[in-house]
Amino acid sequence: MNTRPLNTASVDAPGLPEPLDWSPESWQAHEALQQPQYNDATELAEASAHLSRLPPLVTSWEVLALKQALAEAQDGHRFVLQGGDCAESFNDCTSPIISNRLKVLLQMSLVLVHGLKKPVLRVGRFAGQYAKPRSTDNETRDGVTLPSFRGDLINGQAFTPEARRADPQRLIQAHAHSALTMNFVRALIDGGFADLHHPEYWDLAWVESSPLAAEYREMVTNIGDSLRFMETLAGPIAGFSRVDFFTSHEALLLHYEQALTRQVPRHRGWFNLSTHFPWIGMRTAALDGAHVEYFRGISNPIAVKIGPTVTPEKLLPLIEALNPHDEPGRLTLIHRMGNAQIAEALPPLLQAVKREGRRVLWVADPMHGNTESTSNGHKTRRFNNIAGELDQAFDIHAAAGTRLGGVHLELTGEDVTECMGGARDLSETDLDRAYKSMVDPRLNYEQSLELAMLIVRKSVGSTSA
Repeated sequence: MNTRPLNTASVDAPGLPEPLDWSPESWQAHEALQQPQYNDATELAEASAHLSRLPPLVTSWEVLALKQALAEAQDGHRFVLQGGDCAESFNDCTSPIISNRLKVLLQMSLVLVHGLKKPVLRVGRFAGQYAKPRSTDNETRDGVTLPSFRGDLINGQAFTPEARRADPQRLIQAHAHSALTMNFVRALIDGGFADLHHPEYWDLAWVESSPLAAEYREMVTNIGDSLRFMETLAGPIAGFSRVDFFTSHEALLLHYEQALTRQVPRHRGWFNLSTHFPWIGMRTAALDGAHVEYFRGISNPIAVKIGPTVTPEKLLPLIEALNPHDEPGRLTLIHRMGNAQIAEALPPLLQAVKREGRRVLWVADPMHGNTESTSNGHKTRRFNNIAGELDQAFDIHAAAGTRLGGVHLELTGEDVTECMGGARDLSETDLDRAYKSMVDPRLNYEQSLELAMLIVRKSVGSTSA
C-alpha cells in the first residue's frame, strides 16, 4: 500500500509559457456568465486592488506537485478523491466542521487505498468554495424580487436588500476564511492528524452505531497489523505519519481569481494562487466565454465539468483551447451526466477524445446530474442514483478502453440528512431532521464511506472479471 507523500520541494519544472495574447485581465473582453452585478465600480476596484496585495493562499511548487500527481493518475498510478461542501459558509469556518470534513476524506481515502492498492490523491472542495452558479439572477418571494444568493463570496443568504447586495468586501473576507481553513488543515496534517499509526483519530462519534462500522474497523485493524508487521521487519517507515492534501474550488467569480493570479520566481507563466486546482463549471464552459479565456492562460492543473448536452463537436475545441500542448496532468474532465443519461451521453465523448489521442484525466461526478426536488421543497439526491451512475461510469470506461481516474463528490463530515437512501435508507421524511446545506444536498459521513466501499468492490470486481 503506497501512501508516500509527494515531495513538493523537488518540483521545479520550468512550465509552459502563457499564450502571447493572454493576460490575467483579458477575460474582461469576453462575455462573463454567472457574475454578480456590483453597483459601485470604485468599491470593487479598491477591494480587488487590496486582494491583489495580500499573500497567496497556495504556492507554485504545490501547484506543480499536484500537476505531476494528476499526470500519474492519468496513467493509472493514482486515484483521485475530490470532495467537500457544495458551498462553504463563512459561519462554518470552525475547527469541528473543518476537522470532520478532513476526517471523512481521510477515512474514504483509507478505504480506497486499502481496496484499490494504489495511492489516492486527496483534493478538498474547500478553502475557497464560496461562490455558486444560479439558474436565475433574481429570486421572488411574496411579490418581492431580490438578487439570488450566490454564495458568501458575493452576498448573504438572508432575503433582504442589504444581504443580497453584491458586496466587494466579501472578496477580502473570503480570502481570510480560506486562509484560516488552509492553515488549520495544514496544522492538523503536519501535527500527525493523518498518521496511519493512529486512524482512530479520524473517528466521528455520531457514527459509532453505523451499519458500516464493523466493516470499516476490520479494515483499520488489518491496515494496522500490516503496518506493524512491515515496521517489525524494516524499522520505522517514513511517510506514514502524514499525507498530502490539495484544495480546489469552482473559479466562478473572475475578479477574485484575477486578483490572486501571480507570477513567481523561477517558474514561467502565471499561477492562480487562490487554490491548487480550479475548475470551470458546466454553465460557464463556453468556448468563447470569459472563464475559458481566463483558464487557458494559467499554469495550474485545471478541470472542466461536462454534462449530457456536451457533444464531441463542443468538447474537442475546448480541450484544444485549454491544453493545446497536451501537457500531462494539465486537464481533467469531470463528467456529470445523471444516472438516466450517462449510458447514452458519455460513450461518444470518450470515443472522440480517445480517437484524437488527447491526454486527459476522466473523473466522475455522480452528484450533480441526480438532483431532484421533494414535495416539501427540499433539493435532494437518491443514493441509489448516485451509486448507479458511478457503477455505470466504471463499465462505460472499461468498454471504451479508457480509465476512470477519480470521483468528485459533495459531502460533509456532519450528521446531516440531505440525500435519501444509503445504509440507513433515509426517506423523504428524514430530510427535515438535519437538512443544513445552503444550496445542494450532500452525502453525510456514512453515505460517503459506503460509496468508497462500493468503488472498491466495483474496481476489484472489474479487475477479477
